[in-house]
Amino acid sequence: MFKTRLLSGIVLMIVTIALMVYGGMPLFIAITLISLIGLFELYRTVKAEKSLPAFICYLASIIIDVLILDNYDLLFIYAMAITLILVLACYVTAFPKFDSEQITMMIFGLIYVTAFLSCIFKVRFLENGIITVWLIFICSWGSDTCAYCVGRLLGKHHLPKGFGKLSPKKTIEGCVGGIVGAALIGVIFAAIVYKTSEMIVTYLIISACGAVISEIGDLAASAIKRNHDIKDYGNLIPGHGGILDRFDSVIFTAPVVYLLTMALGK
Repeated sequence: MFKTRLLSGIVLMIVTIALMVYGGMPLFIAITLISLIGLFELYRTVKAEKSLPAFICYLASIIIDVLILDNYDLLFIYAMAITLILVLACYVTAFPKFDSEQITMMIFGLIYVTAFLSCIFKVRFLENGIITVWLIFICSWGSDTCAYCVGRLLGKHHLPKGFGKLSPKKTIEGCVGGIVGAALIGVIFAAIVYKTSEMIVTYLIISACGAVISEIGDLAASAIKRNHDIKDYGNLIPGHGGILDRFDSVIFTAPVVYLLTMALGK
């Protein structure tokens, strides 16, 4: 399993690097496809992945990505409203075929998966986005790696009750190590690329904040899985599970990096 996980991780990293460097429409198309697969996995947890409301949301996901790409923020709100109306119409006309949790998950998925993941190409398409976009992965995958290493080496105190139920193996030391590790990687990255104290501080702030949100995203994904008694969202990525298993923290860090980058004017 370790060998499978390592090899698939290497392949995933190569594909990620290629897409982030090239950018453009290939990146947009890739994120749109990933969003669709993520929605399918999420809807499958409530056994509604092949329903009419789900297909309405799959189509809406593509439309929403196009609107976000072209900065049609007002039309995005309209698209969400129309989708909600159509999904609720299915709920009413087919009652009691669907329950309220399934219908709620439909709309939730468009925000949680589609809108959040779209921030990856939003960041990449910014000025200097080819550099800034790596902060998303520093905050998520970098934080995960540092948290795992520190937790294995120094971890003694498990997370408090509640958090511990979601991830029994996580420790306080590991969580702190993930945040500090991501911040250090961000600082080193900025020092190599920009060589200015202003950008080093900026990347420190974004990396640290993103790492905190990354850990919340990881736990949120675990909470959904535990609520529905599943180990993984899927098996698309050998050794890692499904799209949502591999991108659970990226989903949360992408909008944080985008918003902080815009707020800090960098």
